[in-house]
Amino acid sequence: MSADLNVPAHPTAAPEAPTQTSVPTPREPVSPATLAAPAAVAHASDRGARIAAVAIALAWHVAIALPAVLSARAEFAAPAVVLGAWVLVAVTGAVAGVRLLRGSPLPPWPLAGLLLVVDAAVFAAAGERQLFTAANWVWGTLGWFFVLAVWGRRVVGLIALLSTHALIALVAVLWHGPDPADVARYVMYVYGTFSLPVAVFVGSTVIVGLARERAAVSAAGHAMAAERDAAERGLQERRNRLALVSSAAGRVLGDLAAGQADPDDPEVQRRCMLAAARLRRLIAESDDVPDPLLHELRAAADLAERNGLPIDLVTIGTPPPLPVEVRRRLADPLTGTLADARDWARLTVVSGPDEVVVSLVTPDREGPESTGPPPGEDDEPVQYLYERDGNIRWAQTRWRR
Repeated sequence: MSADLNVPAHPTAAPEAPTQTSVPTPREPVSPATLAAPAAVAHASDRGARIAAVAIALAWHVAIALPAVLSARAEFAAPAVVLGAWVLVAVTGAVAGVRLLRGSPLPPWPLAGLLLVVDAAVFAAAGERQLFTAANWVWGTLGWFFVLAVWGRRVVGLIALLSTHALIALVAVLWHGPDPADVARYVMYVYGTFSLPVAVFVGSTVIVGLARERAAVSAAGHAMAAERDAAERGLQERRNRLALVSSAAGRVLGDLAAGQADPDDPEVQRRCMLAAARLRRLIAESDDVPDPLLHELRAAADLAERNGLPIDLVTIGTPPPLPVEVRRRLADPLTGTLADARDWARLTVVSGPDEVVVSLVTPDREGPESTGPPPGEDDEPVQYLYERDGNIRWAQTRWRR
């Protein structure tokens, strides 16, 4: 026999207060992961655009500018300046690209100032013969490094840098005494310098914005669907609870109203008490409390005390969050035994992370057997045990994860 068979020396002692924990309500808030989805999608899109910008800048600088610089190095006015500037921009661009991909870019305006100084130096060192050739690498390359310098900022900053670049180039062209053909070439070079970097910069910004917007719409749709499903589940649970309440009290009230039951009959009184206990517990199911199972059992114990039954409620441990159906199967079988109890009763709840045991001990007396379900099999989530030996009755429900 279980240790719960020990009859308490003082059955009317005050019940021990349980330790309370928090359990989730039926309608849980939208998770932070769902709220962060737009930002995550935007970050992924922006990272892809950053990779593309860094790849274009470094590939153009190495694959196109370097061969042209090496092949024309003897024709520069100051070859050391052009080659040194190329190396300086390559190293600075690689560092800026790595920092940009890691999310910690270099300070934009000091980097932009360094690039503009290099721009003026290369135009001065290239000489008149290489002014409009690929060997004057700042024409095609420097705009992409401007993109890396001001990434994530307003496009006005990029346009200002490219305009300064065009002004430096115009000074170089005018310094060498241009003819109409040089002016035409200058306009074409400025157009090419502006169009591609600005298009990539603006396009990436638009794509990131669209990705963020679509992700936000999708996340909002999922949140609305989750709330709708939660509301439907809550409505269905309320309907099920109403049906259970009606079945718990409807039959005995119908018999009383029809005159088919005598209020002075002990069996009718027992049925009324059992229906009231179930009704009280079913109402307690909808209460938002930290420990629903203990709350429902305490509601049944309070009703028994109001009917004059001294009851001792002892709790050990904290019940884990349990579904409504499991709580019903733990509490319902003991409700009938409690309704039939006389003199005193002891209700014990022993809880652990993976197991909850609810035991009820009452004095044995002449009367019907347990109204609970038949003993459960080993693979049932909730098992029911019942024994009586002429002195006491012992009923137990046990849930295991």
